[in-house]
Amino acid sequence: MESKSVCINEALREDELRAILGKLESDKDKEAFGLVCKKWLYLQSTERKRLAARAGTHMLRKMAARFTKVVELDLSQSPSRSFSPGLTDSDLSVIARGFTCLRLLSLYNCKGITDAGMVEIGRGLSSLQCLDVSYCKKLTDKGLSAVAGGCCDLRTLHIAGCRFVTDNVLQALSQNCRNLEELGLQGCTNITNSGLTYLVNGCRRIKFLDINKCSNVGDSGVSSVSEACSSSLKTLKLLDCYKIGDNSIFNLAKFCKNLETLIVGGCRDISDESIKSLASSCTNSLKNLRMDWCLNISDSSLSCILSQCRNLEALDIGCCEEVTDAAFMGLGTREYDLNLKVLKVSNCPKITVMGICVLLDKCNSLEYLDVRSCPHITKTGCDEAGLQFPACCKVNFAGSLSEPDVLL
Repeated sequence: MESKSVCINEALREDELRAILGKLESDKDKEAFGLVCKKWLYLQSTERKRLAARAGTHMLRKMAARFTKVVELDLSQSPSRSFSPGLTDSDLSVIARGFTCLRLLSLYNCKGITDAGMVEIGRGLSSLQCLDVSYCKKLTDKGLSAVAGGCCDLRTLHIAGCRFVTDNVLQALSQNCRNLEELGLQGCTNITNSGLTYLVNGCRRIKFLDINKCSNVGDSGVSSVSEACSSSLKTLKLLDCYKIGDNSIFNLAKFCKNLETLIVGGCRDISDESIKSLASSCTNSLKNLRMDWCLNISDSSLSCILSQCRNLEALDIGCCEEVTDAAFMGLGTREYDLNLKVLKVSNCPKITVMGICVLLDKCNSLEYLDVRSCPHITKTGCDEAGLQFPACCKVNFAGSLSEPDVLL
């Protein structure tokens, strides 16, 4: 007798097919699952969790109907396509009504959206936890406050380049989003010390705060953050915040013992004493430190950083013109090697090949060394001195190498 063939769709229930799909780990395998037949394509579509696309209103409606369980939606616009406005407010209305399970939404550089679209997001996406609207330059307090009011479980918010935003948004976040952990405010020049104080009155779990180029922020605002978020704060970015001085660093040293990344490039009022205090307090935690153009920094503080911060991985002291080889001489007495992977000493005219030689004796993990515009450090000089760089180390003598972004 001939054996009767059985269709797999008749033999297995839908929940069993979904269980099989759930066992597939790679996106490629999941896509292949959907190519078997229409039923399997439907199952694959309804189980999909992440989408990245560029789509108009009509296509967004079709996507919402097909991908019903999507929790991460990336509709960001590439900077190279900045001539195009991308999404519109009507598109955001479709998203708010169609993708109600969303937890992560990226609208980076979607320059066509306004407060009206943000109001729709606040009304429709109550489960949203992560939102990136960086460089959506038409947004103001009204739209972002509506998001804060409607998305109370927000954990991550990036609004870099939204120049119309003021302290009112930080007040709305403080009142409504108590679980906020990551906030990017780069270039939001209307943010002030008062806004940061408002923020941390309610948001005391912040781990990551980027206020690069927020030129109206000074010591009192940073000190408020340091004290309120003392146990949680791990990354603080203060690039070109020229009102920042030693008081900010002293308070970070006093309260933030878990700090891992500090960016203070261009903060020219910071001096050796506060940096030495930071090195003593964050001995085990500090991994990344950028203090280029901190013109009052000299050998004494750099020596403390190198000798005490045993887990330091990236350091930028570019244009710190007072630093000399003496900053590296104490490394010879260290009992353990440096874990340093990135070192930038560009435009440090008093550092020579001798200082780099001492460094290399205690640092086998170096992956990138920037010595541009250091008159006493040249490729020829390094070769003549017999310097042996780690095999994986890229040395930037003349600016021809791409830079790692760990200190941006």
